[in-house]
Amino acid sequence: MNLILRTCLTISLASLAFSALAAEPKPDFNLKTKLIKASVSLDVKIKADAALAADCLTEGKAWVAGYSVDADKERKQFPQMFRNGAWSVDRKYETRSVVDGHYVSIVRSDYTDTGGAHPNSDVNTILWDSAANKRISIRPFFTETADGGPTMKAMVKAVLASLTVEKKKRDAGETATDEWFKIVEPKLLKIGAVTLAPSTVSGKSSGLTFHYPPYAVGPYAEGEYVASVPWESLKPYLTPEGAKIFGGARPKGDDDGQQ
Repeated sequence: MNLILRTCLTISLASLAFSALAAEPKPDFNLKTKLIKASVSLDVKIKADAALAADCLTEGKAWVAGYSVDADKERKQFPQMFRNGAWSVDRKYETRSVVDGHYVSIVRSDYTDTGGAHPNSDVNTILWDSAANKRISIRPFFTETADGGPTMKAMVKAVLASLTVEKKKRDAGETATDEWFKIVEPKLLKIGAVTLAPSTVSGKSSGLTFHYPPYAVGPYAEGEYVASVPWESLKPYLTPEGAKIFGGARPKGDDDGQQ
């Protein structure tokens, strides 16, 4: 390779690296001390809604503050936990869907490296009603959501069927067992973190998606799982509001759980 070609290649690689760094959005909150490096990031859709952005940022800052306190305690008791430097914790809030113009589903992803054998990640969700400026649950969309009731049993059946399919796609069918699936209970607060899935019909939701962090329904190496529950399977249990917002199908390319 001649000198001119090598020089051009070096410049091109440097330009690509710079472009990647420039494209990476800055966190909306940062904390850096000797013990912890932390960030909280909101996507552009969330930041466009002042009340929602404030709600997420307040929660995110409190989350970071909790880790900061824990880091100080750990340093005093187990200084070896910081042998590789400060803890690193990051939280991201990303919009999954906007349904009927005001139901906003958000996926909250956490990354933590606190000196253990490996970093950890977690996932949870938020359902926000921008008309009422508050967090809500999926209860208003169903005629009943009692623990062990018909709606929750139907959801669990559909979730387990979806997880089994996803595991087969990953050649992980051997872990599609009752032991791994025991975390999925027919209870609204135990079935999993839920979002309204996007739809091929504008303004509608194609059903529910349930988000599980690594090690929740399979070994850590299998990573996160997203279980899809089509709205048609829940049609008998919908309220008028539920019937209003659901329709269409899950878009192609949404298999990874992101819009």
